[in-house]
Amino acid sequence: MKRNHSFRFLLAMLAGLVLAACANLQEPAKKVLADVEATVTAASADAQKYVPEQYAAVSQKLTDMKAAFDKQDYKTVVEGGPALLTEAKGLADAAAAKKTEVLEALNTQWTALATQLPQAVTSIEARLATLKKSHKLPAGVTKDAVAGATSGLADIKSAWAGATSAFGTGDVQGALDKAKAVKANVDEISAKLGIGAAAKPAG
Repeated sequence: MKRNHSFRFLLAMLAGLVLAACANLQEPAKKVLADVEATVTAASADAQKYVPEQYAAVSQKLTDMKAAFDKQDYKTVVEGGPALLTEAKGLADAAAAKKTEVLEALNTQWTALATQLPQAVTSIEARLATLKKSHKLPAGVTKDAVAGATSGLADIKSAWAGATSAFGTGDVQGALDKAKAVKANVDEISAKLGIGAAAKPAG
């Protein structure tokens, strides 16, 4: 009887020690989990866009760590938290580096188009002026083509103004998309007027 009593006492003492250990780890686990989550959240916008696979991997690890915390497995959180926090910080750095790389490539394409398209528009204007003075249109050039080019030129100038405005606000991708659409119209009109296509942009 005395032996059973001692055994139950020992079990109770061990349970108390386990509970105390869990309680001591709860706050550190809560803090490291909050730090990781805040770091991932801060990087999420650019990370999802520029390094989506890396973001998904870190997010999954964060989800797993939250699950461990919910199960009161604070030891796992405390031990794995610092490494995951390092990964989360690396996520922001990787996204920033990739963003810089992408923007540099977009800027290169924009610079080429920003040089070529105004020159192409000037060539179209000069061609139209010459054709309108001619008594006979060159082979392959029709009156409809001249009329269409005249009205289309106004649309091109308006669209190009929109592209440059987008670039001015920092929307490089939007500006480039608009500029490519302008180039397609310029190429089409140029071909119909017999002056060739606008040069292709670099990159």
